[in-house]
Amino acid sequence: MVQAPPQAALSGPTLVRLLARLAEADVSGPQQPLADRLSQWLGWTDAIGLSTALNAPLNAQPRAGAVRAAEAPPLDREDAVQVASARSALTKAITRACAPPDPRRGARANAHPNPAADPDEPIDYAEFRQDYLSIQQMMETEVSQLRGRLRALLAARTPALARLAAMDAIMERSLGAREQRVLATIPALLGTYFERLRRAGQQTLAEAEAAGGGAETLVETPVETAAANNMANNMANSAASRAVHAAILPGAWLTAFRKDMQSVLLAELDIRFQPVQGLLAALRAR
Repeated sequence: MVQAPPQAALSGPTLVRLLARLAEADVSGPQQPLADRLSQWLGWTDAIGLSTALNAPLNAQPRAGAVRAAEAPPLDREDAVQVASARSALTKAITRACAPPDPRRGARANAHPNPAADPDEPIDYAEFRQDYLSIQQMMETEVSQLRGRLRALLAARTPALARLAAMDAIMERSLGAREQRVLATIPALLGTYFERLRRAGQQTLAEAEAAGGGAETLVETPVETAAANNMANNMANSAASRAVHAAILPGAWLTAFRKDMQSVLLAELDIRFQPVQGLLAALRAR
């Protein structure tokens, strides 16, 4: 696995810190206050809508995002359980998408080739990219539906919560497109990281084979076996041993990529669920 050089600690969301590490980018913290940066994402019509919602009398019906109690969609379960269930389902989908191929799952087993099983089998990032895009679409749809349902509950309770629902509707409409454009750049960044890991893995294996042929033996024999351990001990002081230990198996780089892709998806899920958690907290506080 490629190791990024040490960098100064970056504060901020986990997603930002993960992407900075994978891109080996030296990212500094924002120089502007959050309110100033947020204002750059809002158009003048959005600002008017927010001002109207904020300044509306609490005894008046908000114009945006409000739903009458009779129109509020019912929840089959308590709201917190509904949110937790949706998040759990998305987390499981992420775990499945990033898992190694399983021969028992039929066609899915061939979606992401395993170089440990067949070093000559070509590996294409396109399948991983499609998986990432599919999960992003799932997250976008689920979060949008949850926000709408929670806003309906808020609007049906008190004027103050109805105002909050109206503000959230405006923020989702105003910032949603910009947010999607930013998040849509992640698959391309992961593609660059994928290629860098693959090249590093191929180079390490080539160096191991050139140093003494030990890599081929280790590939054919699981590292957990006693024979592999004995061979590794006998080669401990050789250049071949150092290279083989760095590579472990031909698919080590792909295993590392899967883990990093899963971490990025989970971090993106955290980001997307923040508005949902905020609305849920408002419901639970009243």
